[in-house]
Amino acid sequence: MRGIQDIDLSIMPKELLLLLQIINLEKGKDTEKIIDKYFIDIDWELFLELARHHRIYPLVYSKLKILDNKTIPLYVIQTLYQEYKENTYYMLKLSGEMERVSKLFTENNIRLLFLKGPAIAAEIYGDISLRTSKDLDILIPITDLIEVEKLLLNCGYVKEEIDPDLTKKKWGSYHVSYYHSQKKIQIEIHWRLFRAPAKEPSFNELWKRKRVSLLTSYPVYFFGKEDLFFYLVTHGAKHGWFRLRWLADIDQIIRERNITNGNYSLLKKYQRHYLVGQALILTSQLFATPIHDEILSLTKEKRSRKLAKLAIFYIVEMSYLNINQLSKESMANYYKFNPFSKKSNLMKSYLLKLYEFSVRTNIQKFFYILGLLNPSSADVKTLKLPKSLYFLYFPLRPFLIFWRKTRRSL
Repeated sequence: MRGIQDIDLSIMPKELLLLLQIINLEKGKDTEKIIDKYFIDIDWELFLELARHHRIYPLVYSKLKILDNKTIPLYVIQTLYQEYKENTYYMLKLSGEMERVSKLFTENNIRLLFLKGPAIAAEIYGDISLRTSKDLDILIPITDLIEVEKLLLNCGYVKEEIDPDLTKKKWGSYHVSYYHSQKKIQIEIHWRLFRAPAKEPSFNELWKRKRVSLLTSYPVYFFGKEDLFFYLVTHGAKHGWFRLRWLADIDQIIRERNITNGNYSLLKKYQRHYLVGQALILTSQLFATPIHDEILSLTKEKRSRKLAKLAIFYIVEMSYLNINQLSKESMANYYKFNPFSKKSNLMKSYLLKLYEFSVRTNIQKFFYILGLLNPSSADVKTLKLPKSLYFLYFPLRPFLIFWRKTRRSL
């Protein structure tokens, strides 16, 4: 972590810091040093929920095997083991479906690239049990979209229903979901990597640089090294890294020395080089990632440092918003002794939007502002208007948002 300025992690709950400490354990290293500092007054319910939310419980369980610490309750270890085992079974199930879909599409002359899933887990970790995947994300040429839908529907998949409400229509969509109720598997079909007007490599470019997975007997194709790094960094940054699994991926790639100056040329080409710096700063601070000299200069950019600091807040707040099924006591513990908890909901909302705005390119910022002005279903719930007056939601939207945020603070 040479030359990287520390960022403030004090707003992170101690349960999340403990999870990171466990993940960062290395075989043969002294594990006693983390006991006194990080194992005090841990809310184990919150600990488990954060491991689930961040999708890092397989990594946590794999490291608990080398941590001889009786401070961790037995039920916590047993819960992590059960979820680790269930995830392993599900990843094997996804692997089988991934191979079947690849064969089906290929036999129908449809090219496909897997964006995530078991193929990526095997590539990054060398073990599919160490990463979670909710579904299979597949990139295809947009010209094959109609044929792909026919194939999936014939195989028992059902297309995701789109809410007919005018306030929920999405412009610039770039993927559609299908679900198989018997297999309990979801497939997302993408014809772009990101929402337009974001610039990105064409499908033909990506196809030329593809690799074949060694996980299956029938060929399964996924991104080349540079394209995979481009996608993982851009996708993680877009979502504020609010699931630490995405940063764990970057950490593993860097540790395996799979990133060089050549690996981020795509991010330079598409004006997102500052996202590499952000990712390196975050992984070095959260996962103790060793940043080698060849890429250290990327962490010096002012915009990268600003985005890294905003991301810490984003990670904390979005985690809180996504784990609200916890007990009242555990929810209170999430922000315990944290001055950030005293900020109003309006200020927290502002900081979230500030990150989402700052991470974008200039053209994306323009369309993001337009999107903010577009009415949402929350606006309809806040103020009921007859359809003939729906146009009023546009000028009233800022006031409706302000009303909702201030009411939550009361």
